[in-house]
Amino acid sequence: MSFGERLRRRREEKGMTQQQLARQLGISKSAVGNYETGVSMPREDVLLRLFSALDAEPNYLFQDSFRPGGGVLSSGEQRLVQRYRALSAKGKAAVNTVLDAVEEKHAGSVAVLPAPRPARRIPLFASPAAAGYASPVLGEEYEMIDAGGEDAAQFAVRICGDSMEPHIPDGSIVYVGREPLQNGDVGIFCVDGDTFCKQYYKDALGIVYLFSLNRARADADVALPPSSGRTLACFGRVLLKRRFPLPAGAR
Repeated sequence: MSFGERLRRRREEKGMTQQQLARQLGISKSAVGNYETGVSMPREDVLLRLFSALDAEPNYLFQDSFRPGGGVLSSGEQRLVQRYRALSAKGKAAVNTVLDAVEEKHAGSVAVLPAPRPARRIPLFASPAAAGYASPVLGEEYEMIDAGGEDAAQFAVRICGDSMEPHIPDGSIVYVGREPLQNGDVGIFCVDGDTFCKQYYKDALGIVYLFSLNRARADADVALPPSSGRTLACFGRVLLKRRFPLPAGAR
């Protein structure tokens, strides 16, 4: 005997019409008819109300019958039904509300996809200077480029020269964020009007050193004692994938 046939027999044993059962389940009379003829199967939440309305055990209705996907109710599902039937009318209503909300959320999560985030654009400053120099001076010619996934990048500069090789090759573009530097960071600096890309270090005496990562170009290092009278400005920190050790004697 199929699920639909057992459902119809149990309904008739309870002296209920299809319309009366449909009213208790909160569905249409035609839906009950479809269940009994095998055209469709009730959803999980309707099944819970059905077992309660007919005062029927799950295994009775599903004996010799299979649900979509195969198999009769598992022991866990049977336990859920038993717990549902033990609830008060208010408790059953709360369970039905939760099931409806879960179904709506699941349907929404499948249907709605997040909109792609537009690519962020930042200025790339042009006209780089000599070895190790860069050019972030505001007012210079620039073009807008993709930030390259660097969320902290505020602008980019093109490096010219070999004083930062091989880590920052000649002609490469570096992304720069406007944030304070710590010892060992690589930054973009302006010294007396000239702009440099160098590794930053400040010692206990307040002397600022701007080092070349290419130690074969130590001649391009810059030292700025507090009493030098020279002007120093930092435009920001170069965003690199790794940190580099300071030259020997600077640590």
